[in-house]
Amino acid sequence: MKRSSVLHEPAYVLHRYDWSESSLILEALTRHHGRIALVAKGAKRPSSSFRPVLLPLQPLQLGYGGDAEIRTLKSAEWMGGHVMPTGEALLSGYYLNELLIRLLARDDAHPQLFDAYAGAVQVLAAAPEGSAQASVQASALRAFELLLLREVGLLPALDVQTSTLAPLQDAVPYALLAEAGLREAGEGEPALAGGAWRTLHRSLDDSAPFAATVRAVAELPAGASAALRAQLRQLLNYHCGVSTLRTRQLMRELQDL
Repeated sequence: MKRSSVLHEPAYVLHRYDWSESSLILEALTRHHGRIALVAKGAKRPSSSFRPVLLPLQPLQLGYGGDAEIRTLKSAEWMGGHVMPTGEALLSGYYLNELLIRLLARDDAHPQLFDAYAGAVQVLAAAPEGSAQASVQASALRAFELLLLREVGLLPALDVQTSTLAPLQDAVPYALLAEAGLREAGEGEPALAGGAWRTLHRSLDDSAPFAATVRAVAELPAGASAALRAQLRQLLNYHCGVSTLRTRQLMRELQDL
């Protein structure tokens, strides 16, 4: 089937590879067409208009066309709005990009997930300095992880036990496991109370799910936040087929230094 040209498509560059001495292959997340591959011809030349624009974690509008699996980039415009995240926030942005590349199929549109990604990138770029920065960023990352897993069909319903469909009890701890879904937690397992899981479930169904889920995660007690992070990390690693994502390993190595 012949593909028509696409103009003014909201997008983010997830990753870029050298294709030749002068050109790049891009992995891009678009709002209406999902994850796509593009060739940016001549983008490495000093005179190229693409050179200062094709940066990760920046809102763009792209124009492209072609019938091959790798389409040809025709235009790229920076849409402004925020500066590039720095420091740990930059690594967190690369972590989100790695998740999308690993878990999203090509040409599978997820407009709501695109909006959540845009929201998460804005949080990473604008979070305040100091201890508040880590808290705001962590809530945004957990919210995005939950929405990503749900969008690609890897998150079970968070208001019932997965195997029995029995409703969760408010004060009972439940663990989220890759192969079993939600079940009553064993001794020492990372877990959240049933009431907390149900709150997260409702936030994901909100008309503005990213903002609602960020609020829900931010309101969790400190111990519950850590338990949620551990469970989501195990779930994501399982579905990505790795023991540790590359960006997480890099963060750990930098922290050790």
